[in-house]
Amino acid sequence: MRRTAVLTGGTAGIGLETALGLAAAGLAVTVVGRNTDRGARAVELINAARPAHPARFLRADLASLDEVRSLADRIAADHAGSGDALAVLVNNVGAMFAERHSYDGVEASFVVNHLSPYLLTELLLPTLQAGAPSRIVNVTSGAVGVAKRVFDAVEPPGGYYGFHWYGRAKLANLAYTLDLAARLDGTGVTVLAADPGGAATDMTDHMLDPKIVSPGLRLLWPLVRRKFRRSTSGPASVAAQPSIVAATDHALAGRTGVVIGPQARPVAAFRPAADPRIAAAVRRLSERHAPLTVA
Repeated sequence: MRRTAVLTGGTAGIGLETALGLAAAGLAVTVVGRNTDRGARAVELINAARPAHPARFLRADLASLDEVRSLADRIAADHAGSGDALAVLVNNVGAMFAERHSYDGVEASFVVNHLSPYLLTELLLPTLQAGAPSRIVNVTSGAVGVAKRVFDAVEPPGGYYGFHWYGRAKLANLAYTLDLAARLDGTGVTVLAADPGGAATDMTDHMLDPKIVSPGLRLLWPLVRRKFRRSTSGPASVAAQPSIVAATDHALAGRTGVVIGPQARPVAAFRPAADPRIAAAVRRLSERHAPLTVA
C-alpha cells in the first residue's frame, strides 16, 4: 500500500523544504498551493531528488473555503478504492497581513491560518481514519504569545495589528489541534503541532513594518525587529525540520497532542491553548464560520 502525504502551502520556503523531507521519508507527496507555475517548479524539485514515489501538485486557493471543500472532495475521491492510504496531512499554509483584508466577509488572517486548515482537516478525517495509523501536523508559531485570548467573534476588539491577529489565528489553531488530539485519541490518527521558529521567507518581510504591532509594542519594535532579523536568518530547510519530525519520526508513533518545537524536539504547549474554555470558544467560532456541510 502506498502511503501518501498532503501538504498545504508547499510550493516555496518552509513548505517546499517540508515536502522534500516527506518525499525523502518515502511518502508520495501531494503539494497544494494557489500558483500553478510555482507548483510545477516544486514538483520538479521534489522529483529531481528521485523519491520513491513521484510528487504531484493540486491547485487550490486556501483563502476560499469553497475551494477548501473542493480540495477535500478531490483528495478523498483520489483515495477511495485506490489502495493508497492518506498517512499524513500537514497544514503548513499561513499568511500575515499588514492591512486588514477579508475573504467572503471574514477577516483574512483568521481564514488562512485557522478556518482553512480546520475545515480541510475535518473534511479529511474519514480518509485519514481509513489510512490509519496516520498523522495530522498543524504548523504553529511563537506569535501565539501576543494574541488576544477572546474568541467570541472572528475579530477581536481594538485596532487591526497584523502580527497580533496572526498570533490570535495561530492560537485558535493550536487550541483546535490540542482539542482534536483528545477527540481522536485511540482512533489511530495522531495530531501534532510543529513550531518552525524563524526563517527567512516571504512572510517575514511584514515583520519590518511597525504598523503590524500595537502601539504598546511599537516603542520596542526596533529592538524586537533586530532580534527578529537574527532569528529569521536561518535557512528554510532548518525551519522545516519540526514539521518533518512531527510527520515521520517513528519515536512519535501513537503520541498525540505533542508540540514539536524549533529544535525539532517535543516542547510544552503554550498553556492558554490547552484551556478548555478557549478550545470550546474556538470550536463554536469554527463551526459557525466554516460549517462542514453547506445548504
